[in-house]
Parts: sequence; structure tokens; C-alpha cells
Amino acid sequence: MKKINVAVDGYSSVGKSTIAKRLAQYAGYTYVDTGAMYRAVALYCLQSGEEPLAAVQHITVDFDNDNRVRLNGQDVEDQIRTLEVGNKASQISPIPEVRHFLVAQQQKMGESKGIVMDGRDIGTVVFPDAELKIFLTASPEVRAMRRYKELIGKGVTGITLEEVARDVADRDYRDTHREESPLKQAADAYVLDNSDRELEDQLRELEALLEERRA
Repeated sequence: MKKINVAVDGYSSVGKSTIAKRLAQYAGYTYVDTGAMYRAVALYCLQSGEEPLAAVQHITVDFDNDNRVRLNGQDVEDQIRTLEVGNKASQISPIPEVRHFLVAQQQKMGESKGIVMDGRDIGTVVFPDAELKIFLTASPEVRAMRRYKELIGKGVTGITLEEVARDVADRDYRDTHREESPLKQAADAYVLDNSDRELEDQLRELEALLEERRA
């Protein structure tokens, strides 16, 4: 059975990471969270005060064996999962130099195949020739509630559902309207709306599709 690359794209808080991780586990592939890479650059900019163009000249972003993101060799997985870092990541992600810096690393990761990578431009820019492209979507209301529950579960305090909903809407607009690699559905992507679908149900459908593509 041949190895393939799987591109998982979609809107914020649509469950890309959860589904991509589970598909990678199922297939015995490596999972790569590209959003975490942009968040790591954003964290560095927030902490250092440097502009993104300067920052990418002397930082490294990679993953450890547990798929936790590292910035200059340091585990920053927990630090990058805040609203502040997410907002900053959405602001710097349209910058061409930042995207080129990270896309080059992502494409290198996929050279040997056997990758499940999630993000917003994987099927259109990073792996345009991926054997399986998945585009996930859900209603803004459902995604805002998912994000709110996730933040509360991580102990984040002082936020409201309304604030999270505004953040989701703002990120959607920035992601779909940026000039460099905007979020859009690849023409040959398999579209799955998971607004009211259970995770296991989604996975059964996508696992069957994966088996079909790598047969």
C-alpha cells in the first residue's frame, strides 16, 4: 500500500487538528499542525517585540516526538494556545515572507509522503498535488461555542462567548481575504460540514476515503 499525503483545510475551530491527528494515528502517518507554526512565530514577535520580517531570519520552528511545537528548541505548545497569540498569528500569516518561510519547511516535511497536515492553504499551496484533500466547515455559531468550551477547559478566564464569536468572525475574514494564500477550498477537495456530526461518524467516512486513495 503506497504512502500518500493528506491535506486537511478549513475554518478556525472546525476541528481540523482533532480530525487530522486521528487520521494520522489511523494511517500510521506523521501529523503536522501548521497553525501551531504560525502561532510560534506570533509568540516570538509578542515576546521579543520584533517585526515578523526580522523574526523569521533567526528563529526555528519544529515539532518534538509528541508533536508539540518548539520555538528555537523550546517547547511552547501551551503558550501558543491563547486568544492573544491566535490573533497575532492571524495578523502575521498574510505576510508573504512569513508564509514562504514556513511553507518551505512544511513542503520539506512532506517530501517522503506519509504526512497528514492541517491548516488553511495545505491543499492549495503547500501540497497542491496531495492525494487526498479534505475541506472542513461548520457554522460560525457552532465553531464559536467549540472554541469557547476549549478555552474554558484550559482554564482561561475572563472571556465571554460573544468575544470568542467576534474573534472567530474576524479570523474568518482575515483568512479568506488576505492576498497571500487565502483560505479557500481546493477544487478537488472532499468537503465535510461537521456542524452537527459526531467525531466518530466523521472519522469513519474519512478513513474509508483515505483507504480508497492509498489503495
